[in-house]
Amino acid sequence: MQVIVKKDYAQISRLAAEMIADEVRKNPRCVLGLATGSTPLGTYAELIRMHKKEKLDFSQVVTFNLDEYVGLDPKHNQSYWYFMYKNLFKHINIRMENVHVPNGKAEDVDAFCAWYDAEIERFGGIDIQVLGIGGNGHIAFNEPGTAVFSRTGWVSLTKETIRDNARFFRKASDVPRYAISMGIGTILEARKILLLAHKESKASAIAASVDGPITANVPASALQLHADCTFIVDKPAAGKLNRKYGSTLKKLPRA
Repeated sequence: MQVIVKKDYAQISRLAAEMIADEVRKNPRCVLGLATGSTPLGTYAELIRMHKKEKLDFSQVVTFNLDEYVGLDPKHNQSYWYFMYKNLFKHINIRMENVHVPNGKAEDVDAFCAWYDAEIERFGGIDIQVLGIGGNGHIAFNEPGTAVFSRTGWVSLTKETIRDNARFFRKASDVPRYAISMGIGTILEARKILLLAHKESKASAIAASVDGPITANVPASALQLHADCTFIVDKPAAGKLNRKYGSTLKKLPRA
């Protein structure tokens, strides 16, 4: 595991975009694992800028998203497919047949989840997986208590997650109660992982994930098991770490 501490959100976003762009230039057919939420928006905006101003080419890139609400049609304005199209896909030259977002309307969710993991494998695995982190240490929709080597599956959303996401819906009762999520085990199979975090509200989760023991109570702590995982955080999010980290790559001891 590596930790990079940057001054602010803009610097986090630029560095993450540069690392993703380097992979795309090196391997035009690379497979990207993508996340939704406010944290990666700056990274996506920078990738869009690189495409428009620097001709970064996404025409052969394949993507797999982490999760999707069960029951939401892709055209629903709170679906994660809609989020990705609005904030990234429609602005770059990616081929839509190369885009994969879990199908929240799948008739057989279990069969779809097995297919999703198999499809990732068919494309050779994920080269770079982008992650955010929840205040309780969750990654994707893998809440505390999720098995470290879980696979893509149907998950029940916690009351806390439903409450946090209610602001995006007309009323709290509209928030889906279930989601399809890549499992922690699926995430750990990516060749490289970038976890992005900013704000003081994420400081406890970052400290528990980096300095604490590997435990199902802090899902992101499983990333200590990964051979090439980089946390890119701002100073407030790094505020509770036991050690000081700089603005460049710095290796941490393996857990």
